[in-house]
Order: sequence, then structure tokens, then C-alpha cells
Amino acid sequence: MPRYAAVDIGSNSLRLLVAEASPGVPLQTVAVDRQVTRLGESVFRTGRIGGEAMQLACDVLERMARTYLKLDVLGVRAVATSAVRDAGNQAEFLARASQAIGAPVEIISGAEEARLIHLGVQARWPHPDKRIVVLDVGGGSAEVILSENGRLAGSVSKPLGAVRLKELFLKSDPPTPQELRRMDEYIEEKLSAAVGRIGRDKVDRTIATSATASAVVCAINGIPREERDTADRLRAGAAQVRRLYERLAATGLAGRRKIAGIGPRRAEIIVPGAALLHRALQDFGFPSLYYSAAGVRDGIVADLLARGVGKELSMLSREQRRVVEELAAHYGVARAHARKVAEIARVLFHEMIDTHRLAPEFGKLLEAAGYLHDAGHYVSDTGHHRHSFYLIAHSDLPGFTERERSLIAHLCRYHRKSLPGAAHSGFQSLPAGDRQSLLRLIPLLRLADALDRSHRQVVERLECRSAGGDLVVRLKARSDPGLEIWAAERLGGLFHKTYSRRLVLAKE
Repeated sequence: MPRYAAVDIGSNSLRLLVAEASPGVPLQTVAVDRQVTRLGESVFRTGRIGGEAMQLACDVLERMARTYLKLDVLGVRAVATSAVRDAGNQAEFLARASQAIGAPVEIISGAEEARLIHLGVQARWPHPDKRIVVLDVGGGSAEVILSENGRLAGSVSKPLGAVRLKELFLKSDPPTPQELRRMDEYIEEKLSAAVGRIGRDKVDRTIATSATASAVVCAINGIPREERDTADRLRAGAAQVRRLYERLAATGLAGRRKIAGIGPRRAEIIVPGAALLHRALQDFGFPSLYYSAAGVRDGIVADLLARGVGKELSMLSREQRRVVEELAAHYGVARAHARKVAEIARVLFHEMIDTHRLAPEFGKLLEAAGYLHDAGHYVSDTGHHRHSFYLIAHSDLPGFTERERSLIAHLCRYHRKSLPGAAHSGFQSLPAGDRQSLLRLIPLLRLADALDRSHRQVVERLECRSAGGDLVVRLKARSDPGLEIWAAERLGGLFHKTYSRRLVLAKE
């Protein structure tokens, strides 16, 4: 399963998510990291990121880089939001932050932030056939997002983050009635645009994201801060949010820190965050909200997957493809058949990534074997798979390492007839990890070859999906693929032995 890293440089905290992603499957978290840095405090007060805050952020980013670099991610994206958008010294911060995280840090707009939040919520908690509103309360900004049938229908981003509101309005502890009134009037004014754009039409669900929403829902449901992960998808009624806000606003910092679900740092900015959620529920007329643990970082991972980032690592480069095609031509391999088998092998590798669970580098080796598996016919039609091994193992393959050439040769050796066994000394001499990888690749190459059994390239497109314990390969063909299906079905035993799954062939 593809693995990606997302870094969210927010106005209040920095967050890292490393997750495995696959279409139609919930994200699988591999690693997380979070650190409060309060970049926004100095920005909203002076217009610049303070020296101490910048150094802390860079130290945290270096730590996060050490984490994701150990986890073989296919891609990483690091984004900065409201505080860095507003900072007069953003260029200095971006340069230092990019060096610390080992990837370009980009400032994203409020619209892009809303898009990523929406993607993250749909990735973690899909709502494919509902009308929902997502409220995200960050440190520097708040996003109001309308989603209809799983699609982003509209969004509004406003400078209503919890850190920003505290710096602008709340100077006393607890806040004075005048401070609270001015803050509430400001929130209502800014939210009016969102209400006007999104309207008060019925929604099926209101979802709140961010640490502020987590703290509010945890406090209402009596969940301790150390168990906040259990708050995902829990509900809080509008009246409950109002009563909690009134309690928080009347309580000093020491008292707020004692409330279950609200951590010591969150207690410093929870009043404006709760005020915003209360006002949003009231102005939109929403009866309740549900908390979702998703956020920008989840959206980044979903977006990297959708854009196929890292997919190129599993495909032959233009130069490598030229090399294998020329070698195939040198040995008289039928060009159309070789290209079709290589194409099908490439598609199978990507479609079955959750089944074979191999590193991307093996995809290009499988594709190369698709081009070269029939090279042995140059020597003899009898036992041509063994001749293919010998020819590939002793041919120049510029652009490939010695190890890669050996693995390609072994794939060609086992594209038909017997499987690797104890008597096969060449195979047994390979490192254990490579032997295991080959055993998982061989069924894919055999299936790719079977799906052009007639050498007429009748299969135009294929897709794989899981159905219970079965692996269903659905074919679209320009003519009857009966011979291809017959040949593929003969591999059922091998697939079950290798992947513990039944192979099912179907045609559109």
C-alpha cells in the first residue's frame, strides 16, 4: 500500500502524519507527531514570526524529518497556513523550514486549506450521499466547508483562529464581558459571509475538526485528554456547546486546565475556539456537531494518492524502457506481445499493491520482465524460459544495477513451467528478501502473459478489486478474450498459494 507523509505547519501547532493509502480504503496511520509552537502569537501581535518560535518550529521539523525518512514514503508534502501567510518574514521561515523538513514548504491559501480538510474528512469518514458542513477552527483561521454527495460544493475561509482571536481580544483572565462581547461581534460579522454563501438549508450532519473541536467534544462527553482519540465521531448538542462556552468564559486559566478533555496549553486558547463553534451553530441553526479527527494532513495524504505521487518509482524510465525494448528486439521478441505483457504487468502491479505489498522498485523490474520474458526463443522454443534467464543474466542492461538485472532474469526464468525449488541453486543463492519478493512477483508476470495468450492484444483495459476473500480481475476486451480467461484461470492455484486469495476473472 502506498505510504505518504504530510506536514501541517499551523498557527498553533505542527503536525506530522505518515499513512498508508489506497483508493476506497480508510487511511492507515503509520506514525504521527504533534508539537505546539504558537507561530501565530508573534505574527498576530507584531506581524512577524518571532525568533524563538521559528527556531522551535525548525527543531520540530527536523525531528519529523527523521521520522518519515525511516518509513520509506513515496512522497511528502509540507504546507504552512494562516500565520505564515500573514508573516512579514515568511521568506526566511520558508527557507529554514524547507531545509529542516527536507522538502519544499509551501504556503497554501484558505481555499486550498479548505479543499484539503474536505479531502481529509472524506478519507477518514466518507459521506458519499449526504449534505454536510465542516467547521475547522485552526490557530489563525477558520474554514466553513459545504460538501454535497462527497464533493466540495463551497468553502469560506476567515481569520477566526483561536490563537488570533485571543491575541486580538482577550487580555484578561478570565475575559471581561466587554472583551467577550467585542470578540463575539467580530466573529458574527466574519461568519455572516459564510452564512450568506452556504445558507441555512438543511444539512445531514455538521462536522467539526481541529484540536479545538476535540477539546470541546471531550469536555462535553467527559473524556480525559489522554483518551481524546476515542472522541472521533462523537456528538455534542448546540445547547451543550453553549453551556460549555459560558462555563469556560467565566473560569480562569487554572480552572479551565482542570476540565476533563482540555489540556494545559489548549486551556489558554479554548475560550475563543469554543466561542466560534457556539456562534457558528447558532448562526447556521445547526442542532449539533460531530467531531472528526481528520484534518489538513489527512487531506494531503489523500491528495498525494489521487495524484499518483511516487507512482513513477515503480515504472521504467524512458531510458530504461528504450534499453529493454532494444534488447527484446535484438533477441527477436514479438514486439506487440512484449509491449502488451509489459503494460498488463505494470497495471497489475499497481492494481494489486494491497495484495503483493512490495516496494515500488519491484514494479519496474516486473515491467522489464514483461518485455524480455520470451527472449529465450532466440535460442530454442524448447525450454525457452531457461534460455531467457541465461540471455538476460549475461546481457548488458545499462540503467539497471547488477541486482536488478539478476532479478529480471529470474522473473523471466519462472514465467512458465516449474516454480523455484530447493534444487534451483541460482534462486537459492539470492538474498532471502529477494527470494520472497520474486515469489510474489512471479504470479503477476504469469497472469500478464496469460492475458495476452492469443498474442492478439485483445485486452484493452483491466482493473482489480477485492471482494471478500477473492481477487476479481475485470477485463474490457475489443474481442472475445476466452483464451485469455482460460489461461488466467489456470493460475488460480498459484494465486491462492501465494496470496491466500481466490483469483476470479470477469469481462465487462
